[in-house]
Amino acid sequence: MEILSQMWSFLGLLTVLQNVLPSQLLSLLHSFYESLQDMFTPYSYFEIPEFNGYCGVDVNDLYRHVNLYLNSVNHSSTCRRLTLSRSRSSNRISFTVAPNHTVHDTFRGHSVSWTHHVETVQDSLEEKRSFTLKLPKRHRQVLLSPYLDQVTSRAEEFERVSRERRLFTNNGHGSYESGWVSVPFRHPSTFETLALEPELKKQITEDLTAFANGKEFYHRVGRAWKRGYLLHGPPGSGKSSLIAAMANYLCYDVYDLELTKVSDNSELRALLIQTTNRSIIVIEDIDCTVDLTADRMLKTTSKRMRRGRETCPRPEGDEAERGRVTLSGLLNFTDGLWSCCGEERIIVFTTNHRENVDPALVRCGRMDVHVSLGTCGMHAFKVLVKNYLGLQSHPVFDAVESCAGSGGALTPAQVGEILLRNRGDADMALKEVVSAMQARMIMRGGGGGGSGAHGLCDDVAERSPEKVLTVENWDSLSPGGKGVGMGSNKMRKEGKVKFFVRLRSLTKSDSGRRGV
Repeated sequence: MEILSQMWSFLGLLTVLQNVLPSQLLSLLHSFYESLQDMFTPYSYFEIPEFNGYCGVDVNDLYRHVNLYLNSVNHSSTCRRLTLSRSRSSNRISFTVAPNHTVHDTFRGHSVSWTHHVETVQDSLEEKRSFTLKLPKRHRQVLLSPYLDQVTSRAEEFERVSRERRLFTNNGHGSYESGWVSVPFRHPSTFETLALEPELKKQITEDLTAFANGKEFYHRVGRAWKRGYLLHGPPGSGKSSLIAAMANYLCYDVYDLELTKVSDNSELRALLIQTTNRSIIVIEDIDCTVDLTADRMLKTTSKRMRRGRETCPRPEGDEAERGRVTLSGLLNFTDGLWSCCGEERIIVFTTNHRENVDPALVRCGRMDVHVSLGTCGMHAFKVLVKNYLGLQSHPVFDAVESCAGSGGALTPAQVGEILLRNRGDADMALKEVVSAMQARMIMRGGGGGGSGAHGLCDDVAERSPEKVLTVENWDSLSPGGKGVGMGSNKMRKEGKVKFFVRLRSLTKSDSGRRGV
């Protein structure tokens, strides 16, 4: 009882002194106490406030990284109280350390801890937030910088994976503050569900991984951190699905650039500046969106007019170039000075006819990777059957492989449409696929592969075979029957997806040597 009474007397004395002594003296005594405490404690403390300075306007990026880092590591077992939250646009549950609670962590065999301080500002509803890092005083010079680097890298990776991805399109006002409008990007296509050959999937994913991990390499060699892809193939071969799978694989935003809405090269540059890092910029049907080949014709005409000493003061092509997107403007967009205004970007061109694309757009250094997409190979067909029908194998697979090798292969879109239409009856779905492939074989044989026959084949593949043509009896297509193409040993598969890189990927080779 005497001890308790002495403690109460001491606390009362402190209260009296706090009211009597000047505030300057109290502040000096408090600083002296903290210095004395720091002298004998074995730990060092570093405070990371939410805002830089005292005005509360400039956000401290390190505070945000610490918050993300603590989200990326499961500290539910080391912290007694967490604050959970979830936004409407995301299914991920995030948490923050509750006010004035501590989370423990380890780094290089040493124990460190984070304490989340939340204080209410006097005479205000605002709160002052900060994190305090505690680590061993003896090793603070060795631990502080590497540990904060790890916190930043882990936070950036967690933010990239967990943030909501967006699909952007230009609204025709690129010169204004924002020339893009966006919606949430929730395309379900992935490399697991994509109807591509295994080797092609492996090569694309390895190239994307090497690119995403190649920041130091690109800076070292003095190249802009970007990558160009050209996807070419017939309609329905899976170009758009491949772009969506690339975005989901890298967790990038997608910018769908519509060149017909861009008035001139200045607006094109303005749109490029407004794009963010870690994004895929897509220009679909590059060969038919704008007439880029007209630039060369205009220049040739201008040269001829100058050589002939015509009386016209200026060629008409110069005036036309001022009001539209030109080939030179697009080249500067993809590989010029303006292409390096951001980092970690992938530029994708798509076309149905590669031969119609201007050679200057697809040369080495602009479109680094050329991906040729065509008709379904057998592996791609099995992936589609698994996705739509849930089947791993079926006796009709042999007949499908035979028809595909005989020139009756269909595009993934054509096969997917038939399987979708008959997803309730697997046997009927595969029967329609084989009938459509047989009809395509006959059209190829009778039409000589012309454009008219090709269009008719597409129509045959999309319509029900019972309403179009039954080529042979279904029984003759069974594995034991004598259907078309069953007598051949190994037939060449048309439409096999090909992948080639015109310029060997520098990032891939360097990453292989350095183990990135």
